[in-house]
Amino acid sequence: MPRKYVLALDEGSSSARAVLVDEQGELVSEAAIPIRALYPHPGWVELDPETLWQAAKSAIDAVMQKGTVTALDIAAVGVTSHRETCMIWDRSSGHPVYNAVMWMSKQTDDIVARWSAKGMDDEIRLRTGLRNDSYFSAAKLAWILENVPGVRDAATNGTLAAGTVDTWLLWKLTGGESHRTDPSAASRTAMFNIHTNSWDQELCAMYGIPLGLLPEVVASNSCFGHVDSALLERGSEAAVPVMAMLGDQQAGLYGQGCIGAGAAKNTYGTAGVLTVNVGAHPVIIDGMTSSVAWKVDAETVYEVEGVVFHSGQTLQWLRDNMRLIDSIESSESLAQSVPDNGGVYFVPAFAGLCDPYWDRNVRGAIFGLTLDTGAAHVVRAGLEAMAYQTRDNVDALASGGIGALSLKVDGGAIANDFLCQFQADILGIPVERPHGLERTAVGAARLAGTGVGLWNGTSDLASSWRLERLFEPHISSDHREALYDGWKQAVACARTLPARKMAGSHAIK
Repeated sequence: MPRKYVLALDEGSSSARAVLVDEQGELVSEAAIPIRALYPHPGWVELDPETLWQAAKSAIDAVMQKGTVTALDIAAVGVTSHRETCMIWDRSSGHPVYNAVMWMSKQTDDIVARWSAKGMDDEIRLRTGLRNDSYFSAAKLAWILENVPGVRDAATNGTLAAGTVDTWLLWKLTGGESHRTDPSAASRTAMFNIHTNSWDQELCAMYGIPLGLLPEVVASNSCFGHVDSALLERGSEAAVPVMAMLGDQQAGLYGQGCIGAGAAKNTYGTAGVLTVNVGAHPVIIDGMTSSVAWKVDAETVYEVEGVVFHSGQTLQWLRDNMRLIDSIESSESLAQSVPDNGGVYFVPAFAGLCDPYWDRNVRGAIFGLTLDTGAAHVVRAGLEAMAYQTRDNVDALASGGIGALSLKVDGGAIANDFLCQFQADILGIPVERPHGLERTAVGAARLAGTGVGLWNGTSDLASSWRLERLFEPHISSDHREALYDGWKQAVACARTLPARKMAGSHAIK
């Protein structure tokens, strides 16, 4: 009997999700396990690699039980994960030498400043399409090598392996047999040359990162290895191939059917990311980053990205820290309970501002508070901030000569009708919400399933995308620009406030 499901593993910043996608490309079952970050010092954000893996394994177990399937039903596995976070582990034991340093962590600021003082900024930008910033993986690996005793020597001796979250998950899935990644994830490390599609030896030497630490880079639709049979409680007759790996934003782009140049989507997850397919050649736009979207067989497709550090995380903060909402879902009704934001603007720069500002010294701020301000105004301002930040990146994109006629959206937050409508209003273009909000896992599943013959690639992918609701802009151009001008003033004010240094050197105990 033919195998009829694709298992996709989607490891995000706050949860590990596993999904089953059937032969029709429909998500039929899913399970999610929460992940909690570690904050060892102010500005530091880390994850326990073993906890990452256990969450992923638990999600896989749960989704297979929920879907009442066995390994014999699984045709292939696709893996997608949040990017830039990285770690180092022992090749023999598989034990991490230190925590995974998370994408938002600022403990590498001193290393980034040192590289900048050496005049490396332009070279990094030219070769990688990225910036010399603590957001990316290179400085994180350098930090572990420089600060964890014994790691530098072990790395030089070849006994250690490094990688981003996708590589770590693959290593664990295959029982330590496969140490690989794909160009979409590699191109977010600031170690990968997007022009040669390979690790940049000169840059890695400048960083002090041994090439032997890094995973092999293969096409996004390769056979990356086979799942350890013990994980799926079956023998070798049920060997299941891992047939796709993609960074989460690239998987979302693929899952949204943004196959042609100029197609754009915005994901509202923990972070928010505007991603645009730019075709067969890299495009550099001020304030944005350029990366590989995917490499399928011999064809490489590139993207331009605008990243917002705190998108859905703003709502989590309002719920968990400020207790202004009981749940993420309640933010919609509370925001709609007031006619406008009451002049309140919320700049959620908890770890600085990313695209298009690249100002890591900014801190979060709320402006325009009066005695009439209530919780509804602040929550509404938080939702509006998610849309304003997207507008910042859409405008940066337009300044680089790429205009968006519409915007596809995904991520859990877009279940919020208020957010989607305000996004359309503040952009002045239609917002397209698809049937099925989680396009990231579906994108990884689609690519994996195509590799084993379940689907016919991009033609089936394009036909599978269905519109759930179209949000048309409803406000006047004058009103739109007045609102956005208030946002720009709030950002300008936030950038003038004194910054408290959040990261620094601390002893590893």
